[in-house]
Amino acid sequence: MAASDTERAQQQIDEIEALSSIYGDDWCVVDEDEKIYCIKISDCLDQPKWTLCLQVILPPGYPTAEPPIYQLNAPWLRGQDYTELANSLEEIYVQNLGESILYLWVEKIREVLIEKAQSSDPEPDIEKTTEEVDEDDGDDFLLDYQPIQEDQIKMLNYMTSESQEDEELPPIHHGTPITDRRSTFQAHLAPVVTTRQVKRVLEKLYENKKIASATHNIYAYRIYCEDKQTFLQDCEDDGETAAGGRLLHLMQILNVHNVLVVVSRWYGGILLGPDRFKHVNNCARNVLVE
Repeated sequence: MAASDTERAQQQIDEIEALSSIYGDDWCVVDEDEKIYCIKISDCLDQPKWTLCLQVILPPGYPTAEPPIYQLNAPWLRGQDYTELANSLEEIYVQNLGESILYLWVEKIREVLIEKAQSSDPEPDIEKTTEEVDEDDGDDFLLDYQPIQEDQIKMLNYMTSESQEDEELPPIHHGTPITDRRSTFQAHLAPVVTTRQVKRVLEKLYENKKIASATHNIYAYRIYCEDKQTFLQDCEDDGETAAGGRLLHLMQILNVHNVLVVVSRWYGGILLGPDRFKHVNNCARNVLVE
């Protein structure tokens, strides 16, 4: 008999409780409502050389009917390494259909990291890329997203001060509003490849009186710089603490780039508590999917 939604939900709760007690500080809840989690995994050495962050989203059908949606984050992980590890995880899923597999995944990744540490592989050359996740930040990188580093700020100023006034305004897509207890949330999205375009889109949106009057206009963008193989990214809370960092993290998990997402919130006088973050995320996800 197929597992009911209630049984699946209970299986997820049991698995999450077990994992958080096994992995302690290395286990991090990114978004309880959206079932987004992150596990920091390293080789077992006292001073680990190889570390990796496994980010997972548990869909409603997991574990009996759907696999977790995952992303592997490590500056050194690309090409062949990535493919081999992803194939191993797929294999574990197929061999254990219907079972809770996150523990097996984490231990498989740890095994790979230990092999790397013991083999003659040179230590990871972190300098080559500034991956969006800084491995040394521990759990803090998730919600207290550090705004772009100084050299990127210089680059941003340089890029926006270039004579790009004539740069084309990208098309702006407006998502469907979500209303809850008199607060309304609406996402806006535009494809961007330069920070000048980010500025142009924001200026254009603020020309709209309704958007300009929103209580908060939270935004985040990610631009992939092909030549440097790094992401130029930043976010703005606009008074809604941590909302910009969460929005940017959602974009990282969904692996979207060359896009700016703005979520406007009009406050209706009733406090929503953590639900407001859920609405910001849902609005953003819907507009990205559309």
